[in-house]
Amino acid sequence: MAKRRNWLFLLFITLPLLLSAQKIDKKDLLEDLKYLSSDKLAGRKSLTQESLMAREYIKQRFDSLGLTSQYTDFTQFFSLKGSGEKPGKAANIIGFIPGQESSQIIVITAHYDHLGREGDKIFYGADDNASGTAGLLALAAYFSTNKPKHSLMFAAVDAEELGLLGARALVKDFPFPLENVLLNINLDMISRSSKNELYASGTRHYPQFLPLLKESSKSAKINLQFGHDQPGTGSDDWTNSSDHAAFHEKGIPFIYFGVEDHQDYHQSTDTYDNIDPEFFYNAMELIVRAVETLDENL
Repeated sequence: MAKRRNWLFLLFITLPLLLSAQKIDKKDLLEDLKYLSSDKLAGRKSLTQESLMAREYIKQRFDSLGLTSQYTDFTQFFSLKGSGEKPGKAANIIGFIPGQESSQIIVITAHYDHLGREGDKIFYGADDNASGTAGLLALAAYFSTNKPKHSLMFAAVDAEELGLLGARALVKDFPFPLENVLLNINLDMISRSSKNELYASGTRHYPQFLPLLKESSKSAKINLQFGHDQPGTGSDDWTNSSDHAAFHEKGIPFIYFGVEDHQDYHQSTDTYDNIDPEFFYNAMELIVRAVETLDENL
């Protein structure tokens, strides 16, 4: 009986510590990804009904977390005129958490659009980029109850697949002076890796972030790698491959979290069933620690 009491006492003491060490709600993270990559949303192509449904879902999540926004109903509209698509109003969904000590802003981006329907196929975009959008929502949830030092903007951007149009619209019509932006953190494809590797690309351009990223990844269950940012290496250089490029073009530093391309990249087989739930959760635990470390030390 004494041994059992000792075991129960140990559990009583250690369980709250274990739970407090977990920064991300795994159930919510996976449910967000599952919905965003579901048949119902059919690949979330810009200007489709399914894209509108994705917008509403993200807005409701921001609202439920108590986020504010510089845009009415969290929505920054922009035109797709000239993109090769039919003219119309695409939309970035923008949430905001004011900082406690600084007027500087860290902008966290993830594109919620994908390729949608093409003929009789649906390109679901589970990893690309329902995963980044679900990750952005998880970060918003965490920092809504763990107030950051710097202000955090959470931008679920549209029309990345059409040429980073949403990110460029955000930068063009940014609601604060661009010099207030300390850093862009972009999430794009973060839910699977056969090598158990997540990349933080951009430190070749902005080496000041490397020590902090290394420090934040020390206890991670996945391997944080650096690279894919060497100029002159063609498609191996990710500097302009996703929404962070819109910030980099304006001289705003970025860190891009993503995995290397896999066999389902831009295929109809990029489905929820093919993501790796444990890797995704571990990647988000690492990313939230990294964002927290950067926020506290910059």
